[in-house]
Amino acid sequence: MKYYSTNGKAPIADLHKAVVKGLAEDRGLYMPERINKLPQEFFDNIEKMSFQEIAYTVASAFFGEDVDPDALHDIVYDTLAFDCPVVNVKDNIYTLELFHGPTLAFKDVGARFMARLLQYFIKQESGHKQVNVLVATSGDTGSAVANGFLGVEGIHVYVLYPKGKVSPIQECQFTTLGKNITAIEVDGVFDDCQALVKNAFMDAELNEHMKLTSANSINVARFLPQAFYYFNAYARMKENAKIEKCNNVNNLVMCVPSGNFGNICAALFGHEMGLPIKRFIAANNANDIFYKYLQTGKYEPKPSKQTLANAMDVGDPSNFARIYDLYDKSHEKISALISGATYSDEQIRETMRECYKASGYILDPHGACGYQALADGLQAGEVGVFCETAHPAKFKEKVDEILGIDVEIPERLAAFMRGEKQSVAMSKDFADFKDYLMHQ
Repeated sequence: MKYYSTNGKAPIADLHKAVVKGLAEDRGLYMPERINKLPQEFFDNIEKMSFQEIAYTVASAFFGEDVDPDALHDIVYDTLAFDCPVVNVKDNIYTLELFHGPTLAFKDVGARFMARLLQYFIKQESGHKQVNVLVATSGDTGSAVANGFLGVEGIHVYVLYPKGKVSPIQECQFTTLGKNITAIEVDGVFDDCQALVKNAFMDAELNEHMKLTSANSINVARFLPQAFYYFNAYARMKENAKIEKCNNVNNLVMCVPSGNFGNICAALFGHEMGLPIKRFIAANNANDIFYKYLQTGKYEPKPSKQTLANAMDVGDPSNFARIYDLYDKSHEKISALISGATYSDEQIRETMRECYKASGYILDPHGACGYQALADGLQAGEVGVFCETAHPAKFKEKVDEILGIDVEIPERLAAFMRGEKQSVAMSKDFADFKDYLMHQ
């Protein structure tokens, strides 16, 4: 499989280059030249398959030409050492729980897969030097990537995060690790962190000094594996439909809380592979750039706003370029398949209270956007699945205050909180960041 840049001005790359380099030379995002359709037989029998079996089939369609089958099997099965179950919340609304991995967030899937695939390619390089992973985070990406790569030989990770704008528990998950993980606390917002990462990739002197790649969802090895759990969600809903003897799985709506748009982008790639989802909803917080694009056809990035759902505080979502490219830059095609929703902090609070009162289910602020978008947008005969992207305990202070409860902290989170913070203070000036890296 060959990969081209969304900006159309960079050389065609193979998977090895796309994964190790992360961003194309023209600052575009890598896209596969084609998307392989999966056979109808796969979907006819998908409910009989395990999550890992499903994921390996999907991974083979994505990566099978470029990765040894046995190695790919090991990468997939090692990545998915946990489940992503579907749970009924209320009536025809279900949640895809993506918080059962090591850092209790959906990004564990993509981060663990990428760490293993990157190591696979590094081992193939003769006389390779250390690969340095740069990752900007607005919340869960940092912890998922840091823990996915922790202790992986030949790779050092630099996590850039906005000072004071991630939850204390999220911060603990990537600032207390040490070893091959360095946390960099940037005096700015997420978009500043992302700009530092992108500028680093484009700086010739810095790239001569050290080998750089990204583990944000701009990397194909990070966002593509996230399609695995959408196929699994369909399988489990089909299984439920057989048990409950209902047929509304044919009218399945997938709702994705969206920030940098890697997660919904993976779902859309799955749809192009044949995954029978009727339509999609991108649920935004107050950062409503994509929502406004759907209404107007104009994409107008803006500085991000700080909200309760902080991992979605993105004013210029990188993966919009992939969605735009996937549908031939057609607003008509995009808006025909994807609808949008946007919610204020107060609406998020009210949704969390309403859901907890009605069902006893505890939503985190991001999942609340997804739940409410389904509650508002489902049509007669449709059934909806929204992504619960992180465990509510990761936002304990907010959840406790809003719901008046004491969310139990899982031991995995508690262990991070007992660690000692280790971070490097950094301005949002690229010159300072470059100078720091040049001395590493």
